[in-house]
Amino acid sequence: MTAETVTASPARRTRKTLKGRQTTPSVLEALRHLLGDERQQPLLRQRQLLIEHLHAIQDANGYLALEWLRALASYMSLPMAAVYETATFYAHFDVVHDDEPAPAALTVRVCDSLSCQLAGSQRLADALADGLDPAQVRVTRAPCMGRCDQSPVVEVGHHHLGHASVEAVEVLLDTGRTHPEAVVWQTLASYQQEGGYELLKGCQAGQVDFEYLATLLERSGLRGLGGAGFPTHRKWRTVREQPGPRWCAVNADEGEPGTFKDRYYLERAPHQMLEGALVACWAVQADGVYIYLRDEYPGAHRVLREAIAELEDQGLITPGQVILRRGAGAYICGEESAMIESLEGKPGKPRHRPPLVAQQGLFGRPTLVNNVETLYWIPVLWREGAALYAREGRRQRSGLRSFSLSGRVRRPGVYLAPAGISLNELIEEFGGGMADGHRLAGYLPGGASGGILPASKADLPLDFDTLQAEGCFIGSAAIIVLSDQDDLRAVAVNLLAFFADESCGQCTPCRVGSEKMLSLLERKHWVVEDLQRLSRIMQDASICGLGQAAPNPVLSLLRHFRDDLARHDIIVSDAAEGATS
Repeated sequence: MTAETVTASPARRTRKTLKGRQTTPSVLEALRHLLGDERQQPLLRQRQLLIEHLHAIQDANGYLALEWLRALASYMSLPMAAVYETATFYAHFDVVHDDEPAPAALTVRVCDSLSCQLAGSQRLADALADGLDPAQVRVTRAPCMGRCDQSPVVEVGHHHLGHASVEAVEVLLDTGRTHPEAVVWQTLASYQQEGGYELLKGCQAGQVDFEYLATLLERSGLRGLGGAGFPTHRKWRTVREQPGPRWCAVNADEGEPGTFKDRYYLERAPHQMLEGALVACWAVQADGVYIYLRDEYPGAHRVLREAIAELEDQGLITPGQVILRRGAGAYICGEESAMIESLEGKPGKPRHRPPLVAQQGLFGRPTLVNNVETLYWIPVLWREGAALYAREGRRQRSGLRSFSLSGRVRRPGVYLAPAGISLNELIEEFGGGMADGHRLAGYLPGGASGGILPASKADLPLDFDTLQAEGCFIGSAAIIVLSDQDDLRAVAVNLLAFFADESCGQCTPCRVGSEKMLSLLERKHWVVEDLQRLSRIMQDASICGLGQAAPNPVLSLLRHFRDDLARHDIIVSDAAEGATS
């Protein structure tokens, strides 16, 4: 046997860098100048700060270039895929690939929610697109901006313009008024003169105990006023019973079309909500409070930031006890588990249940989630007593409700009215009657997801647990009034287009079902069996309330508006009739 000759193999080439496109050192340094040096401040690398960092880059540059996202991934020690997935999930982030041009320096967003559509927003959007230089100004559509009483609404940069017109937008562009509008709000000193924070001090000093406060809330009948209507005292008890540590989270992401009551209260009396939030934090023995504020409220963001600073300066809270976070344009983040995912710096996709967020929420801890208005009422109930609140109401209902009233009425706005008031009473006593030349045809009692009722049902009490028999619910009390001049097909298409656009895409019944429903509505011939079968699939199989509620407007029209649909040249038939027509 002869020995084989062993020859040296060629030198193996080694890669000096990781695979993929590399971080540009100059961009990383610019990022450190913008955000701070993560090598000296490791907390800046926390995943929960990802969306805040993306906002900072978007605000500074006007868009998110991929080279900046690569630098941010390196900065935070995160996979580029995680950074890119989060940035592309939210509507308010403009991701620009390496081979793409940057968007125009200024963006004009025209609201296309139902209230704004009724006020002519589509015509306004078309006129702006035709009249403005696309190289200088980008005109785009946007979902509800929480200013439905000022329809149509346009956002120029970060300045919101109500009752907008082409001429008014051009004035803002010419004068450079693109920053958030000024807001006059109640300061800490003014709030304390009215007895503000006495409840919080009493809780902290042991003068108010938990059982007393929980019983007060139970007797008042206070429920979650963000839409679900869950009794507040029961939610507090549930979270308090969970093993600590715990968190509180304030849901200030009211994205339901037609809803703007939370903005109304935040921009006028932020400390009243903050005191309620801090009392809730004390009640469940939580370590702190996160406030998740929708990005469409830049004025409220400044107000809350300054109000929190007042509390820290006066020593009423410790720095970091109340943490303010910006949303980024995602309706789904109004769902509490999606909101918590977003607070953790992730795409806002709802979680599977169980566990509930009260058991395992923010950062895996038991978390109390309350709506802005719910918390707003807590100091009032303590000062004035549960009986004062509970004795309000009509038709055997108790309490007060904040109604966001918009659409075909003379005086749209936020109105505090007795629970159980009817739509007819709300329009006449608060809304100034129907708009000139319009006759009531129907109304949405709970925004886009609450269904649609005809004028013949306008004497029903508007409150929790009263509209379910009609296939509707009050939700966050977003009342949009329709008239005999409104196209029901256009209404249905607007609402389903909203749901299709805002679906997070996580589950097939919602992602595909909403698009399919929209395509069926755009046909002249509506087949009842097809629409109902698709609705059942979406309601039974969707992960969260978005997909489950999306069919409600369509089912309401089929149930209550058959004759009206025929007058709008929509043929409604069952499957057999549709097959032979």
